[in-house]
Amino acid sequence: MAPSAPQQDTVAVDLGGREVRVPQGGLYDRYRMNPDLDVIARDPRVSGVDFFRALPKVRVDSPVGPTLTPNFYYALSTARITMAAPSRAIRARLPEELAPLEIVPGLGLVSVMFFRYDVCDIDFYTEAAVGIAVKPARHGGLGFFDLVSGLKNESLDSYVLSLPVSSDIAQVRGHDGYGFPKWVTGLDVAVDRTRTTARVANASGGTDLSLVADTPAQQAYPSGERVGSLTSYTTIGGAWHATLNQTNVLSAGTTCRTRGIGLRLGEGRMSDDLRSLRPGRIIQLDVMTEGQAALHMPVPTSVRSRTR
Repeated sequence: MAPSAPQQDTVAVDLGGREVRVPQGGLYDRYRMNPDLDVIARDPRVSGVDFFRALPKVRVDSPVGPTLTPNFYYALSTARITMAAPSRAIRARLPEELAPLEIVPGLGLVSVMFFRYDVCDIDFYTEAAVGIAVKPARHGGLGFFDLVSGLKNESLDSYVLSLPVSSDIAQVRGHDGYGFPKWVTGLDVAVDRTRTTARVANASGGTDLSLVADTPAQQAYPSGERVGSLTSYTTIGGAWHATLNQTNVLSAGTTCRTRGIGLRLGEGRMSDDLRSLRPGRIIQLDVMTEGQAALHMPVPTSVRSRTR
């Protein structure tokens, strides 16, 4: 029998009264969200840190204890499949205060997303999501412009149904601190310039959801030239909050051709959530092979009262 791989040493940290273990000597262990950007810049996986120098961190109180915000992601890759789905099915899964962003009356947008965070303040982890594109909570109009911006990955508002992650610290911070529906599971994401693959495991070790796709042709961007934003709405302690995620796109591509895209649903929470939305055809695949991000702590927000 081949020897098992050595276990990485970990240390215990306290997050709002919950103990989690993080890699010993990792970024969180060494810096507690207050990294030395000059050290980060020397990591060969990180193309630069200018984006972060213009974003000073602020100390805030949060459900996971005092922390610094934003959370910096220095090297990441992502994939997003966008599909059309009946607004009726979408509304059945949305809180009544939120409304779907529609391409035409009766048809909205849902997405499946995969993330690989190679270098970040809370150490390496992977993540996946089933999300619904919604109208910005503060207004009821301008839907067409919101749609165009969302499809171009420039600005998007969303409500997330599923958000599994691969590490304990990401789960505790995401669930307790941000109000996201996060749980820990086996989750593999691999993105390069030719192939994009992902697999989310279910509770029994089988496949919940998986993706195999040809990576769209990539276009490079200078740091800071293409910065997109994603605003996610959650409730924390019964009050609505908005979380801003700013993405510094460094290399990305999009395709509307569905050939070579294999999205497979299995058994598990993600697949159940996606099936409940009754998605139809794939509209586009977006893959970012290189990027960076700043995830801000959620802030209280007002939402409009809506009826179904």
